[in-house]
Amino acid sequence: MNAKANYIKQRLSLREPLKESLDIVARLADLLELKKGVDLAAELEKVQALYPSCKEFEREFPSLCFSIATGVGKTRLMGACISYLYLQKGIRNFFVLAPNLTIYDKLIKDFGDPGYQKYVFAGITEFVHNRPVIITGENYNQVGALFSGEEVRINIFNVSKFNAENRGTKEAGVAKPPRIKRLSEYLGQSYWSYLSGLNDLVILMDEAHRYHADASKKAINELQPVLGIELTATPIDEKGNAFNNVVYEYSLAKALADGKYVKNPAVARRKDFLAQTFSAQEIEKIKLEDAISVHQATINALEVYARNNGVRKVKPFILVVCNSISHARETFDYITSTSFFNGAFNGKVLQIDSSTKKDEEIERQFIDLERYDNDIEIVIHVNMLKEGWDVNNLYTIVPLRAANASVLIEQTIGRGLRLPYNGERTGDDAVDKLTVLAHDNFDKVIEAAQDPNSILQKVSFIELDDADLTPNTEVIQSPSKVQVEVNREEKLIAAMTDEKEKQVATNRLDAKKAIIHLLPTMNGDQGVTRVADLNKPEVKQYVMEQIEVERSKSQLGMFTPQLLQEAAAIYEEVVTNFKNNIIEIPRMDLVQEEVKVWFEAFDLDLSKDFAHKPLSDEIQVVELTGDRKTTDIGVKYAAWSEYSGESVPPIPDESVPLIPDEYVPPIPEQSVPPFSCQICC
Repeated sequence: MNAKANYIKQRLSLREPLKESLDIVARLADLLELKKGVDLAAELEKVQALYPSCKEFEREFPSLCFSIATGVGKTRLMGACISYLYLQKGIRNFFVLAPNLTIYDKLIKDFGDPGYQKYVFAGITEFVHNRPVIITGENYNQVGALFSGEEVRINIFNVSKFNAENRGTKEAGVAKPPRIKRLSEYLGQSYWSYLSGLNDLVILMDEAHRYHADASKKAINELQPVLGIELTATPIDEKGNAFNNVVYEYSLAKALADGKYVKNPAVARRKDFLAQTFSAQEIEKIKLEDAISVHQATINALEVYARNNGVRKVKPFILVVCNSISHARETFDYITSTSFFNGAFNGKVLQIDSSTKKDEEIERQFIDLERYDNDIEIVIHVNMLKEGWDVNNLYTIVPLRAANASVLIEQTIGRGLRLPYNGERTGDDAVDKLTVLAHDNFDKVIEAAQDPNSILQKVSFIELDDADLTPNTEVIQSPSKVQVEVNREEKLIAAMTDEKEKQVATNRLDAKKAIIHLLPTMNGDQGVTRVADLNKPEVKQYVMEQIEVERSKSQLGMFTPQLLQEAAAIYEEVVTNFKNNIIEIPRMDLVQEEVKVWFEAFDLDLSKDFAHKPLSDEIQVVELTGDRKTTDIGVKYAAWSEYSGESVPPIPDESVPLIPDEYVPPIPEQSVPPFSCQICC
């Protein structure tokens, strides 16, 4: 690959999937014309020759999709693409589309703030003194003075504003052109005319699956860019159809299988939890309490890891998902009240939704969530963070009145997959794990996670036609180690010049081949139930007899008496070599015995105190991928609890909740599980 691409990969410390993606951009940038009015069929043919998964561009210009899992670094890839196209191809004009306001605000900082820790151009020396100019959906109409220099210009628009600016309005009954298409006194033309007239405009689409609806697609086509770069973790449009322009794919399932770049998702609930015995409100309180237990265990694990490895400390937080603003407010009031862990989280909870997003202090706290000195430990949100939210210290998710299992996996889990230490796994299970509390649909979440079509399991969203695959397929046979050794000996014998020595070696090899031919056929009838039995004298004798039978039938060549003697001499050596190059599979016999079933009468003594305790004192955490490892965490009681004590609690009226909202029953001290600090105890 060319020097510029290598320079950018090194400077930006790109991860392997991002390096591979940048190489593709560089390769195709050399092949494509990168100008307006090109022959799309001819350009598509160039791409398909290298990447047959790209069946069509799906737009009125060459547009390439990179399907890359959440957490791997799509924003950094956008920065790398802009850097390369500027440094190698001289392209100076870029248009970046964001799917929502959260990502829009983030991208402005990512591309435009050199002091920001996630600044995407950090390390590109050419941008130190010639910093890219950032033009936004708010200031585009007043930045005419910025278009005369040699700088790189990056337009960043929120797609909803972009679409709105393309819709006409009426004033006093008179139709007015869309705002972005009105004449600008700074430009002498509309901003839309300016953009669409650029000969080197490249458009980058973050969360590209959001721009396949007709309105967005039409507006994007009207810009007439020379190239489109689409990035998404799920290359599926709003109608459920897979993208036809994917040239590279690194799915979440692949990242999980590789054990790199993303946290390992796990689901948790109270052990032996019976959701049907509790109301929806009671389940919420139990989930919130258990989330604190998981959160505390995570805090301890991260503290220990940081101290043991001499790295920066990471402060984890909990994300609580609500289904409405009123629900979020109720949850906020409860978590910050004295009823929840005696008010320990008052001042440590952030509610983020459309009713709070304009508050500057909340916005600052939201942006600073990754800072270790940030006080926030719990974030409550309503549909604000479905995609593009890239904090790396989210470790616990609590879906309240949760959506169905598949939605939880497809959307919610993705928000917590980023890793805090250089975006890579540490090898410490607790540091590399994201836990989702799912008491009410625990089994369904696990089942959905194991579905082959789940994003946790679906390695590829791209399906290639047989015609795409046939020209490039090749059948490769891998011989066994024993066969490789036989082939090597045959070559050595063929190279011998001494005929007598060659004959001796040939006889020895023929004897070895005769034994190797028979060993795998041995079974219980010949007294062989395991590989060690091959060394039994009676088994050896049987093999020699079979070789004699084969010799008489001439199925293994013209055997001589000397060959049979040779086979007897080298038998133990061949068996030893055979044993060392195979994996023995135990033979198992399943024998069904007669099963007897009976019932015995018994009496149940109800004279003594008889109390049922439906809640366990342990939280069960099951990983959703790999071998689904299970761990247990002790419950830290301080919010919700069952009745406890020596006497039997009264049977409640079914029309009245088991425990009123305002009542928090006393917890005897002995019921609180012991807690010890893992750092110093």
